[in-house]
Amino acid sequence: MKPSPTDYNFRAKDCLLGAQMLFVAFGALVLVPLLTGLNANVALFTAGAGTLIFQLITRGRVPVFLASSFAFIAPIIYGVNQWGIPGTMCGLAAAGLLYAILSFIVRIFGSDILHKVLPPIVTGPVIMVIGLVLAPVAIHMASGRTGDGSAWLVPETTAYIIAGVSLAVTILVSLLGRGLFKLIPILSGIVAGYVTALIMDGTGFSASIQAAFDPGTLQNWTGPALISMQKVTASPWFAMPDFTLPVWNLEAILFIVPVAIAPAIEHFGDVLAIGGISGKDYVKDPGIENTLLGDGVATSFAAFLGGPPNTTYSEVSGAVALTKSFNPAIMTWAAITAIVLAFVGKLGGFLNSIPVPIMGGIMVLLFGAIAVIGINTLVKAGTDLMQPRNLAIVAIILVFGIGGMTFDLTIVKLGGIGLAGIVGVLLNLILPAGNDA
Repeated sequence: MKPSPTDYNFRAKDCLLGAQMLFVAFGALVLVPLLTGLNANVALFTAGAGTLIFQLITRGRVPVFLASSFAFIAPIIYGVNQWGIPGTMCGLAAAGLLYAILSFIVRIFGSDILHKVLPPIVTGPVIMVIGLVLAPVAIHMASGRTGDGSAWLVPETTAYIIAGVSLAVTILVSLLGRGLFKLIPILSGIVAGYVTALIMDGTGFSASIQAAFDPGTLQNWTGPALISMQKVTASPWFAMPDFTLPVWNLEAILFIVPVAIAPAIEHFGDVLAIGGISGKDYVKDPGIENTLLGDGVATSFAAFLGGPPNTTYSEVSGAVALTKSFNPAIMTWAAITAIVLAFVGKLGGFLNSIPVPIMGGIMVLLFGAIAVIGINTLVKAGTDLMQPRNLAIVAIILVFGIGGMTFDLTIVKLGGIGLAGIVGVLLNLILPAGNDA
């Protein structure tokens, strides 16, 4: 039986809606690889493939799109500098395996077991650490320096203007935007910053501003133009994404895996949110154990190709609520669109032309927002932080994580967010509840 023209129109509509969903997710999706040194085209491919894997495991029941997770930005930046991309990918693949293990624990003992082992008193401060340890990176990049502050890429005053425009537009769109426009604040901020950099670069305005406010920096400035199209010109229209296979690294595994604790718990909230939007109980069907497994397998798959970990995107869930497009098949089209774009070489070249201050301006808001989410986790749980047990757990997690505490165990070194997460879980299990349970 041949499909009717109406069937074809419906499929075409789904395809357009799917492309729109990818547009909503695009800014956040490519932001993670741009910040961490990973390949943006690979991130597009693994986001699309990860979404398809998720749909396969959940039997195509849940209308969500999986893409680059912000929770892993800090460990990826550290890992790439410490072990290179292949070693870091080993740790990220193991993080996906933790999701899978947690899904089987839920399958056996029920979801309540995770709330006992990983309550808000642990996950809240760990999320705060994830955001706060990145604060210096955001300031360095907003100032026109590299993420570690070791080299200048853009004159400081010029960088502040570009970063300020990006930050301001991102905030204003999130506050005042209407309809679909409200769902793309990050993409709006990137576009506004890019246009600002183009204007300042093309008119010589950058030089005049720098001369007026900081002539010493301009006099010694020998760097390149704000925006260079050399990578765009050199990139082919169609090219295979630069996939990178992981290399075994136990230190990376022990450093990164504990970071997955917080986003794994957040996964529950994401599934409940999309269920509330669509009016269905996805915790029961296809089951939280299956959605968590799908998220984990997608994350490990991404790591095996050199992409960032995946997570469900709240921006896309917002777009689902706005458009009333509850058909999960729409996310299939979004995934296919992402995979197709991954093979467009010039897209990757263009993304790499984005000036550092644009990323820095958005990061100021983004990393602060991550920390606020951690605070909100504690607030929503009604946690009394003045109780000695709670005070001890939160204080040690924050100081260990932000202060950069490390333990050298000869075979492997534990430190940063990973150590903070492990210590938090252990303290929660060991310290007696007393009167503050």
